[in-house]
Amino acid sequence: MRRRESLFVTRPMTPPLAELLPMLEEIWRSRTLTNNGPFLHKFETALTDFLGVENVSVVANATLGLILALRQLRVRGEVITTPYSFVASSHAIRWAGAEPVFADIDPVTLNLDPASVERRITSRTSAILAVHCYGVPCDVAGLETVAARHDLKIVYDAAHAFGVRLAGTSVLHHGDMSVLSFHATKIFNTLEGGAIVARDRNAKIALDVLGNHGIVDETTIPALGMNAKMNEISAAFGLALLPHVEQAIQDRRAVAERYWQQLESVRGIRCVCPPGVPGHNYYAFPILVGAGYPISRDALSQQLREQGIYARRYFHPLIADLPTYSDAPSAQPGELPVARDIAARVLCLPMFPDLDPENQQRVIDVIREQI
Repeated sequence: MRRRESLFVTRPMTPPLAELLPMLEEIWRSRTLTNNGPFLHKFETALTDFLGVENVSVVANATLGLILALRQLRVRGEVITTPYSFVASSHAIRWAGAEPVFADIDPVTLNLDPASVERRITSRTSAILAVHCYGVPCDVAGLETVAARHDLKIVYDAAHAFGVRLAGTSVLHHGDMSVLSFHATKIFNTLEGGAIVARDRNAKIALDVLGNHGIVDETTIPALGMNAKMNEISAAFGLALLPHVEQAIQDRRAVAERYWQQLESVRGIRCVCPPGVPGHNYYAFPILVGAGYPISRDALSQQLREQGIYARRYFHPLIADLPTYSDAPSAQPGELPVARDIAARVLCLPMFPDLDPENQQRVIDVIREQI
């Protein structure tokens, strides 16, 4: 009997090797490997055009991008953020010299709730760091109204939101800055990488200086910077992959629709990201396992694992429940009731553009067989 392949929550997308090799050969000939080389500049230009934004600064990874964005905005004191995210969002706040304060999330979008954010504001608050979770846009109008009322900066962690559009325009236009991730698990990747989208040209110039050790020229280093430069091989990988992203998003949509059609009627299962939403990118397919389902989220995860299907409890545990952050007043028991409820019930199913219907049906069958 043929052994069925293991299914993981994601599978990295790669460009056609024949399209990447000529660029690698050029890099080998030139021996320009990093330090803002020609492929990096081509990649920044291509990204700017593809995303429909301006002032893009490519970086080595999104965590460095978040730190640079917060430092360039000169955040101090406290930054209000979501506990329902990958830990890098809160880590970046601390590395930038501020302290994360957790607000609760909206039960529908799973993004920061503007009302909860406003309740956390104190005289020490300098900024909001919000996350477009699973590529679902935040309530940008609500958050930016709160930010304007209290004179706060706002940074969007757009790690999941590559290509996402809101009301017909890129979601990256919102806030003072947005930060993308090009990690291998994302919709679009450069192996490792990321980008910062700034509101104005001067901010981009400042970010580029900060990301190059604070160096302006050979003898002028006016700022405390860091090494956040992307290498030429990653930039070439991105250039080769970029023309294939739109098709990948369409393929992801087909996967999402197959899940939705067979799971939306299952009692106790809520599909978080419905297909057919204009501008969505189908980064992930999270479900919430509720009281009406016969077994718990963790039991379902184990049932899937026994069939070689590795779903992920994404995000569990909450950042606020990690030892690094659990002492914070905003992280205490009784706080963050919505986020804690969601973290206890969420399960992200395998989602990648070349997930074929036969293998996807294996996932669906395990979920339905528990009924």
